[in-house]
This record gives sequence, structure tokens and C-alpha cells, in this order.
Amino acid sequence: MTTSFQNKGLTVLQIVPELETGGAERTTIEVAQALVQAGDRALVWSAGGRLALELAAVGAIHFQGPAASKNPFDVFLANPAKLTALIADERVNLVHARSRAPAWSGLMAARRAHVPFVTTYHGIYSAKSSIKRWYNSSMVRGDAIIANSHFTKAHIIEEYGSDPDSISVIHRGVDIDGFDPAKVSPERVATLAHKWRLDVSRSRPRIILPARLTQWKGQSVLIEALARLKNNKIAFEAILVGDSQGREVYADSLRTEIHAVGLSRDVFLVGHCSDMPAAFALSDIAVTPSTRPEAFGRTAAEAQAMGLPVVASDLGGARETIDPDITGFLVPPSDAIALAQALRTLIEMGPERRASMGAAGFQRIRALFTTQSLQSQTLALYHRIVAERRGE
Repeated sequence: MTTSFQNKGLTVLQIVPELETGGAERTTIEVAQALVQAGDRALVWSAGGRLALELAAVGAIHFQGPAASKNPFDVFLANPAKLTALIADERVNLVHARSRAPAWSGLMAARRAHVPFVTTYHGIYSAKSSIKRWYNSSMVRGDAIIANSHFTKAHIIEEYGSDPDSISVIHRGVDIDGFDPAKVSPERVATLAHKWRLDVSRSRPRIILPARLTQWKGQSVLIEALARLKNNKIAFEAILVGDSQGREVYADSLRTEIHAVGLSRDVFLVGHCSDMPAAFALSDIAVTPSTRPEAFGRTAAEAQAMGLPVVASDLGGARETIDPDITGFLVPPSDAIALAQALRTLIEMGPERRASMGAAGFQRIRALFTTQSLQSQTLALYHRIVAERRGE
């Protein structure tokens, strides 16, 4: 990656609760990769997880600790002490936290060590009490705040009255090298289809909902919409791709719902997927029917990068990634009737018109939402903040 600033050999410590799966974890790795490629040092403190090996592969150094703990003793006493020592030992120039509880620990350690502190708002944190609002405020106490969308920035300003100039919008990026239809081999697609017992020929249009299994991601809304399609003799196949992350009761409830509406041969829960480009290549239409705002909506962007039209809920970051009627459709959240109509429109328009809409999304993501853009903007912010602290 080429950056526009002169490398000064920064050492940056990113703090994330764990390295399992999700937007914060993925961005941590992407920024670590950019730091290493720029000749800087990338350190990450987390509780570990399945992505730790991937982090090591990009050249970052991982320090494992109780970063996911919400125990007050860890958050306000033990972890700040550990991080203060780590900052001193590794000569860290800047600390970047990506979640609320470890942000308190990172903030305290950075202040003790007299180094800049940066946060990224990866989600929209609700605050129904003054205590919760105070807890969330760790994310707005740094030298700079990164918002992953304009929607997120507006939320921060409304919630905390933060100075707009202290908030930089750096959109989540899509790895356009990985999420490129031309680079997904037929063998990868066939392997995934075999694993999930799907027909690779796609005799029916295939719909994909890529999201962890949790209620607000809208799996039940989609199932209701698909039942309406089937009642209207519309042929389709749907896959719900995502880890239950221990929510087996919810996963079982989805299976029960699928059976109850007669979709057992049409809708499949396939679990976690480590090859999402191939999953999108297996599909014709993507849907992200979240019932709460997505701060950015990474999967909607990745689906478009793979040339799929997307139907998403009309709220949050989806309004920034999807161009309505051009790259997909926006529908009211929790509205199964509207979702069914949008899906029916895409199914009935046929492969060629869907491909045309998908091509528009392909171009839009490459113009506006790339990993390279996220990396260069983040590193530029790091260098600016450090230079300001040094009085340069």
C-alpha cells in the first residue's frame, strides 16, 4: 500500500475485545497490515480468537489478555496497569481502542503514558440510562474519534454533543481483491455447494442473508417474506449464513419457524462461512433485513462488490452503501410485505437485469468503499495525531 505521508516509524497499539469474527476484528487486521506494509509496528491486545493466526500472518504482534472482560476490577485497575507497562516496554506512540470496556482501560493507560488515544465507533451504542451513557462515553474521550459512516457520526454528535471536527468519517472498506467475482474459482464455489448440499447450477434464484444469528439481524423477517413468496408460487432458494455464537435457542427457533411455514426444502441455515466470496458467488440476491440500524453494513457492501443486487432495511449505514433502484432496494425495517415485494421484483426481473444492477454495485464499491481507502485514511490520521502531540 502506498501512503501520501513520510513514514516515521510509528508503533501503534490497537485494542479489541477478541479476534473471533466481526467488523471491528476485521478492521483491526486490515489496519495492522497497513502499518506493517508502511514500515510501522502493529501491536494488538485482545483475548485472542480464530483470527489471531491471520493477524500474525500480516506481521502484527499479538498480546493476549482479558480485553473482553467487563469486570470493573479488570477494566479500571488490572488492565490499565498491564497496558501502561506494555506501552512503556514497546514504546507505543498511539493507542487505538475499538470497543467500550477496553476503551476505558486504554484511555487510562494512554493518559498515564502521555500518548495519544483514538477510538473507532463500530456500532450504535444505546444508552437508556445516565450510567449506560457514561459507560459508552469512553468512546468519545480520545484525541480523535473515527466513525465508520456519516450515520454513526451524526449519532455521536446527537448523543454526546461532540465537536464535529473531532470526528473523522472513515467508512469500512471492502477487500476488493478478495471480493472479486473474477477471482473466485468454480472449484471454491463447488466445494462450498457440496458442503452445504446445494445445487451449484442454481435452478432456482438463490437468496443469501449473511449475518450472525441474532434477532436484530432480521432472519425472522426474511423467513416471513419468503413464506409470502412461496404462497405466491415464486421459486427461490435461500441460505442463512452466519455463526450462532452460542445462541442455539435462537437458531432452533429459526429452524422451527422455517418448518412451520413449509420452507424446509427452500431455506437452509448453513452456519459460519470462512469463504464469503464463494458464498456470494453461489448466490443471486443478497438481503440484509436488520431491524436496528447498521453502523455501516459491511456485508451489504461485500455483496455489492461481488456483483449482487442487495435488499436492505432503509436505515443506518445501508443508506450510504446502497444506491436505491440502481444497486439494490431499501425497504422499511421489519416489513416482511415490503421485503417480499422487493425480492419478487429482483427474482422476476431475470438474470440479465439482476446482473446489470449487480454491475452497478460492483463499480460503486470500488469507487467509494475499499480497504485501501480505509487503511490510508487511518494511517494518515495516526500520523497527524502523533505530530500534533509532538508539536510538529
